[in-house]
Amino acid sequence: MRLRRFLIAVLVIAITFSVYVYAEDKADLETVAKIRHEGIKHSQVLKIAGFLSDVIGPRPTGSPEIDRANKWTAKKFKEWGLTNVNLEPYENFGIGWAPRYVSAHLMKPHYAPLIAISVEWGSSTKGKISGQPVYVDLKSKEDFEKYRGKLKGKIVLYVPPRKIPTWFSPDARRYDKESLGKMDDYQIPDEQGPYTDYVRGFLDEREDFFRSEEVGVLVMPSSTRGRDYGTVHASGIRSARFPDHPRPLPEIILAAEHYNRIYRIIEEYKEPCKVEVEVRNEFYDDDLKGYNVIAEIEGTDNKDELVMVGGHIDSWSPGTGAADNAAGCAVCMEAVRILKKLEVKPRRTIRVVLWSAEEKGWIGSKNYVANHFGDVETMKLKPEHAKLSAYFNFDNGGGKIRGIKMQQNIQIRPIFEAWMKPFNDLGMTQVVNRSSMGSDHGALDLVGLPSFQFIQDPLDYGTKIHHTNMDVYDHLIPEDLIQAAVIMASFVYHTAMREKMLPRKPLPAPSKYPVRR
Repeated sequence: MRLRRFLIAVLVIAITFSVYVYAEDKADLETVAKIRHEGIKHSQVLKIAGFLSDVIGPRPTGSPEIDRANKWTAKKFKEWGLTNVNLEPYENFGIGWAPRYVSAHLMKPHYAPLIAISVEWGSSTKGKISGQPVYVDLKSKEDFEKYRGKLKGKIVLYVPPRKIPTWFSPDARRYDKESLGKMDDYQIPDEQGPYTDYVRGFLDEREDFFRSEEVGVLVMPSSTRGRDYGTVHASGIRSARFPDHPRPLPEIILAAEHYNRIYRIIEEYKEPCKVEVEVRNEFYDDDLKGYNVIAEIEGTDNKDELVMVGGHIDSWSPGTGAADNAAGCAVCMEAVRILKKLEVKPRRTIRVVLWSAEEKGWIGSKNYVANHFGDVETMKLKPEHAKLSAYFNFDNGGGKIRGIKMQQNIQIRPIFEAWMKPFNDLGMTQVVNRSSMGSDHGALDLVGLPSFQFIQDPLDYGTKIHHTNMDVYDHLIPEDLIQAAVIMASFVYHTAMREKMLPRKPLPAPSKYPVRR
């Protein structure tokens, strides 16, 4: 009899607990309906993305363009009624840069305009450079001597030609049920080794050699990332932003097909060749700080706790930074606009952050973490660390949301599945126990904060758009961004209204952020 009563009691407790958990994380369908209506019927997401990309254009950190973007987005937040709007500075960004003019032409043995961009943080040429291009084959510093004294003022090709593949698969794709399902098959990752500081090597020695030879302009082909057909992929030296780093030489990146043609003319056919190149870039060293754009919807009874949402506002320079990441900024801005329009009263404060210098290695978010949350190298934490419920990041192009990654925090699954359910009809169907560290949420994850990246349809982001001259407004899909903003608004709202903050993983060990050249 006692055993029976005990088992009944246990069953009652279990049922009560499960009902409580279900009620705790059940989606607020009344508010979801309002979010869907406002976000679908009165969306501003395309106007935001369009102004950032078409009007302001590419936004390298430290440039006048990102300064305009920062001020414009801050103005929009104020217009919508958000509070505590400010451009929060951090100290160690460095020298800003912006491209102003690139012109490249093949003049002999026939005329052809060349598709070219400047290497980021590259210098200007000394006016127009015209002449026979030279190819140098440098595999080690021992090869320097055979070219010494021969390169002054020259147009120098220094990378071997690259084979151009023909692609027989589509440039763009959406996830299907099978591919989404495979994401939920968790594989134990290899142990991540310690990050090491950057060490000077052959690339630096080669740069020093070219500088000592007073090369006129360097020329390289677009990299293998993405598909070709005239698409040019950006490149640059991240450390060039530091005031103590020598100014990089003038350098352009050609469409691989155009680079290969010039190489064949001078190296295989041994024919006379004439190329004209002119590059004009600007550096900005009057303010070495970087800035993140901050705005808030103030909370009520738990206003000292935070829910954060964001994406990076900086971009590479070849296109207009539309998919990467005006789209992400627009989704996050539209999400808070929707919530403010609905006059929701969140329990926790909702803070939107538009990060700078993500493209230079999470510089804006890493500094924000250090200033607000803690030191990744010592794991000495600040009081604000205990007050963040979650951060939601958007930075995978312009594709619609198909799911969300739990960052190996399995306690999150039933919560996110409940919040996701009202959006199954819009294509969001998957919560997966995977991690991604490719954007600003990684800076928060490494200090043990709940930070999440959504699964988005890849579209043509990885094949044509990412960091290329084709990252422009025309490749954004309106309905995808509308869907993403609605889902983002709902996840942020439910996190802000939940009785408890979201559960956390165990704190990670001290580590280092990756350091790149």
